Amino acid sequence: MTHDPQPPGRRERKKAATRRGIADAALRMFRERGYGSVGIREIAAEADVAVTTLFAHFPSKEALVFEQAAGFEARLIAAVTERPEGASVVCALHEEIGALVQHCTTGDATGLWRMIEQSPELSTYAQVLELRYARALAATIHADPALTTSEVASTTIARFAMAAFTLARQSADPQATLEESFRMIEAAWAAAGPSREK
Repeated sequence: MTHDPQPPGRRERKKAATRRGIADAALRMFRERGYGSVGIREIAAEADVAVTTLFAHFPSKEALVFEQAAGFEARLIAAVTERPEGASVVCALHEEIGALVQHCTTGDATGLWRMIEQSPELSTYAQVLELRYARALAATIHADPALTTSEVASTTIARFAMAAFTLARQSADPQATLEESFRMIEAAWAAAGPSREK
C-alpha cells in the first residue's frame, strides 16, 4: 500500500515563497537594467530580505537566473526512469528534450536565454550546469536495470543529448536541429552494442 506524500509544512512553504520572491525580484531587475548592472545588495533590498538570506537560497548571483535548474535536471532523469515499459531511452529523451527546447524558445524564456548568451558569466554557468545534467543523466542511464549500458556509452549518450538541447535551443529551426541531432544519437546508441535495452 502506498501513501501520498505529505504536503509541505508551513516552514517549507515559507522558504519556497522566499526563494521564489528573491528569484522573481532578481529576474525583474535583470530584465529592466541588464544582468551586469544589478548588484546582490540591490536584489536583496528589492526582495525585502537580508543579503545572508539571499545567499542561503542562492550560492551566487548567477544561480538567481537559473532558479528552475533543479526542475530541469529532475525532468531529464524522470524521462529515463519513468518511461513506459519497453520504450526506448533515446526516444524518451528525445520527447522530453523537445519539450524543454520548446519551453526555452517561446515566450518570456527567449529573452532570458538571450540575456544568458550575452553574459560571459552566465554562459559559463550554463555550460557548468549542462555538464552537471549530463553527469546525472549518464549515472541514471548506467544504473537502469533495464539497460545493459557501459559507463562510456551512458556518458556519451547523455552528453550528446545535452548537446542536442543546446544546439536546438540556439538554432533558427529548433525542431529540425533536434530531429537531426537525435537521428545521430539513435545511431550512436545502436552502435554501443547489440542489446542496449532488454
